[in-house]
Amino acid sequence: MDQHAPPARGARLGRAAGANGTGSTVSGVVLLLPGASRLSPGPLRPLGRALARAGGTEGLVAHTVIHGGGTSREEQAGWAADEAVRRYGDVPVCLAGYGAGGLAALRAAGHDAVNSVVSLSPCLAPGALPGSPEPVKQLAGRQVLIVHGTNDARSDPEASFQLAARAKKANRSTCRFEVHSDGHGLREHQPEVVALAVDFVLGAVCSGRYSRPVTDALAAPPPLGLRMPLASGFGRSLRR
Repeated sequence: MDQHAPPARGARLGRAAGANGTGSTVSGVVLLLPGASRLSPGPLRPLGRALARAGGTEGLVAHTVIHGGGTSREEQAGWAADEAVRRYGDVPVCLAGYGAGGLAALRAAGHDAVNSVVSLSPCLAPGALPGSPEPVKQLAGRQVLIVHGTNDARSDPEASFQLAARAKKANRSTCRFEVHSDGHGLREHQPEVVALAVDFVLGAVCSGRYSRPVTDALAAPPPLGLRMPLASGFGRSLRR
């Protein structure tokens, strides 16, 4: 995609949070891709705040991608990655999305600047199941985290497991955590989900180090590393 292309039908980046607000040099960018409903933002808002707190001193900056309509979320995610490169130069970009944004993050991962993906409760299309599967080749070479509640009634968690299983064959750096008893919005265990995503982003974009649970999930063979239970209280006593 042309780095100087105009915004994709009104898409824009929200205000920067993190390193850009402190005057620090930006060393990595997280693009937050919301779901389809503004009334159900999921965990992205607290995730953005947590990333700014935890990653600002390491040069991390986060922007929410404000969907403009008229073009797909995938296309707008690609434009946002272009815009991040235009603003900050050759820095690693993480696409972190929820719901429809989680699917867009997976689909747009082939952008040259993207080094990692966080997909929370991805809304997989009907064709995502065997017979017409979602593509996974674009995930090769990226660090990939998928998180799904086992009681999600809006987007079948089994579909994201099947996608993760195919992605793992193309890319060993893929892991998936299950949030037991939680639904699509991941409300019941939001602090743990946010802590997991922050740990993953800091490892993928900043330090290259993950907590032990993430390291184990990435190293475990399928299906273990793709059905990792997110422990209650995750994040309270992490050892990085």
